[in-house]
Amino acid sequence: MDLHEQLKDIKTQLRLSMNGAVSQSMREKGLVYKLNFGVELPRIKMIAEGYEKDHSLAQALWKEDIRECKILAGMLQPIDSFFPEIADIWVESIQNIEIAELTSMNLFQHLPYAPAKSFQWIADEREYIQTCGFLTIARLLMKKGDMNERTANEFLDQAVCAFLTGSYHVRNAVMAAIRRFMQHSEEHAFRVCRRVEEMEHAETEIEQLLYNLVRYEVE
Repeated sequence: MDLHEQLKDIKTQLRLSMNGAVSQSMREKGLVYKLNFGVELPRIKMIAEGYEKDHSLAQALWKEDIRECKILAGMLQPIDSFFPEIADIWVESIQNIEIAELTSMNLFQHLPYAPAKSFQWIADEREYIQTCGFLTIARLLMKKGDMNERTANEFLDQAVCAFLTGSYHVRNAVMAAIRRFMQHSEEHAFRVCRRVEEMEHAETEIEQLLYNLVRYEVE
């Protein structure tokens, strides 16, 4: 099949698998898409397995303003042709937490330049770019687990700042990354505790929240 036929075939499979109740539930939870078939993730993965990874197909799917197409794009995009400039274009177009989480898991964490790119993203003030950066770092820490001294300091500086000033989704992504960092070693856990210890009696609720979340991880 050519690209046009592949897209048509995928959309047909999505329509046949649509679930209006799931779609409605997502809308009620704030996950808004131009078009959402409500297809559940296991079924989307089954559809993806019917196709070879293909750059042109993945790019075409990403351009569709359809939930399932964007998820499939992250699954079908080959790593070797996904250049840093394209990664920036994709991440700048992400508008909700579901696509941020799934694209970070299915694609961003596997990129050879993911460590450098994720640190570039966490320094960005835009909500979902920051979110993708911390989600990708969390995934990298799950696989690799360690950072050198300078990188760890930069990570903790950015993480604390983003938690204190960021949105709900940014804070959740930050804590996912901090949690993985702390789980690597007692030394890492100690470093995070030292970073937040003075927040125990802070005047702001957000600082106390960070302190309590870190304390919970230690306990």
